[in-house]
Amino acid sequence: MKDKILIVKLGFTETIDGKISTDSVSLGDVFRSTSILHLFKNDNVTWLTTKDALPLLAQSPYIKRLLVYDLTTSLQLKSEHFDVIINLEKVPGVCALTDSIQAWRRYGFRFDAKRGTAEAYEHSYEVVANSEDPKLRRQMKKHWIEMLYGMIGRDWRGQGYILGYRPKTKEKFDIGFNVKVGNRWPNKAWPEENWRRLEELIGNKFSISYQQSLGDINGYINWLNSCRLIVTNDSLGLHLAIALKKKVIALFGPTSEREVYMFDRGCIIRPQQKLKCMPCFSTRCRFGRSCMYMIEPETVCKKIKKLLR
Repeated sequence: MKDKILIVKLGFTETIDGKISTDSVSLGDVFRSTSILHLFKNDNVTWLTTKDALPLLAQSPYIKRLLVYDLTTSLQLKSEHFDVIINLEKVPGVCALTDSIQAWRRYGFRFDAKRGTAEAYEHSYEVVANSEDPKLRRQMKKHWIEMLYGMIGRDWRGQGYILGYRPKTKEKFDIGFNVKVGNRWPNKAWPEENWRRLEELIGNKFSISYQQSLGDINGYINWLNSCRLIVTNDSLGLHLAIALKKKVIALFGPTSEREVYMFDRGCIIRPQQKLKCMPCFSTRCRFGRSCMYMIEPETVCKKIKKLLR
């Protein structure tokens, strides 16, 4: 008999991060959460998300019902019963909602009625500890997906992301420059002058396309699919490129490359100069100049030539 599963991932919070924001949605965090769907392939899954994240989850073969978070759906869910609820949002109000929905088992985050805050269920203590302590997070030895599986008491065995949308494009460009980052993390961006310098170094050796279709998720996926190799910041494009089985060069500075599993799709480049503050997990550099500036275009160019030879 199929279990009835409710997964709540809106993107208001990032699973392994202490910051809370309802102004912008972390699309990358929503998409990489799709890896847990492997555990519920034969179940009846409802996924509650935001309108912004909807295209990332649409057409997934393992989501039977996709709901957008609003008052109507919240009232509806409070009248339903589920076998399992997995709440991956640390927003107190969302935690209070999921606590009010009937279920046999619960994982992720819950609401502390006395303190009015989000708290962890049993298997999520490690995630909360890493969210609250940057020093602990820097030493984290588990990949993000591995910790996600641990939140529901399961072992991760290399399962990847699940992308329901099937791109309509074929490979047209050698290299895609995925230059933009979300509004939540401006500190992740490699500076424009470095992208331009990289383009100069590549010259006519390979064809290059800059990031396209930013306002259209499906169009964005189509663009990523049209490139053989993607050079990218730590962003949604990184995870989508991995899901599309592209060759990937990922640029990391203020965030930890330890959290991302590359599935043998390419390589990660960090600044050669090691600063004590890296990774700081800060959305903006407190010194005024992001460590991303220290990733040399020459280093990236060498990696491109190696991967495309």
